Amino acid sequence: MKKALLVVSFGTSYHDTREKNIAACEQELAASCPDRTLFRAFTSGMIIRKLKQRDNLHIDTPLEALQKLAELGYQDVAIQSLHIINGDEYDKLVREAQSLRPLFKRLVIGAPLLSRHGDYQQLMQALASQMPPVAADERVVFMGHGTSHHAFAAYACLDHMMTAQRFPARVGAVESYPEINLVIESLRQEGVKAVHLMPLMLVAGDHAINDMASDDDDSWKMQFAQAGISATPWLQGLGENAAIRAMFVAHLQQALSQQLEVAA
Repeated sequence: MKKALLVVSFGTSYHDTREKNIAACEQELAASCPDRTLFRAFTSGMIIRKLKQRDNLHIDTPLEALQKLAELGYQDVAIQSLHIINGDEYDKLVREAQSLRPLFKRLVIGAPLLSRHGDYQQLMQALASQMPPVAADERVVFMGHGTSHHAFAAYACLDHMMTAQRFPARVGAVESYPEINLVIESLRQEGVKAVHLMPLMLVAGDHAINDMASDDDDSWKMQFAQAGISATPWLQGLGENAAIRAMFVAHLQQALSQQLEVAA
């Protein structure tokens, strides 16, 4: 039976960060199941269109990829999400996969990064490995994407766990709670004098470059500066972190083993 591994991410239009983050994750996932042929899909239609128009590079949507796999005769398909939370993008991926499930003899889906309680603790340990040393009056602030989906609570949960465990970092979100002005005010009241800004995103793309690290008045870097707190941006996506890539591999292997247990 022909076996495939479909790795699904939001995607990025930046070539370098695509290789450092998405391709790096794909390669480690593929290495963990060498009997499967690797395929790629992006969930962002905007990024897919941009890559086609700018670079003449075609990337499948998950639905397109699954339809192609069925046409090519793949009957055992493992999907691994590279999304951070169980939000809109992941929900849509699951819906589309379920709609095509009758085309395959076996179809499993590995969970996003933050899916179970233990994932949060693991993620904090993984983030610690990439954080610079910080003084007592310094913190690292991670930029999450945010979402209108109810999974936005994952960012607040991670932020709360960091605070409760005296982990020297905080989490804010671009498009939902915790808003950055709340994080800035909280750190200002704590007497924090300097922060390091890092993306809590698979890739360091537009949000990291423009919303976090730029000299625009409303960027996170400048908002911290306006509050009297110096900010140093780090443009490193989570996919560059070996411990985080290992978490995705573990999620894939867990999905494969659970499906085997059910089949048995």
